[in-house]
Amino acid sequence: MDITIRDEFIRLGQALKLAGLVGSGVEAKIVIADGLVSVNGEADTRRGRKLREGDVVSYNGESFTVHSSQN
Repeated sequence: MDITIRDEFIRLGQALKLAGLVGSGVEAKIVIADGLVSVNGEADTRRGRKLREGDVVSYNGESFTVHSSQN
């Protein structure tokens, strides 16, 4: 799965919601804080982590890649 962003970056919590992997910001905060989300193969507990073009996010057996429409 892929998500496309309009800006230079998107924050991790927002990206999880955009991809439909969580239903709310509160849910995103919880799963990120619990270390259940990985970015580029490494667990990340920062909800505000900036994702950029090419970053791969995995959660609950699903993954998505960030693409930018700025290219």
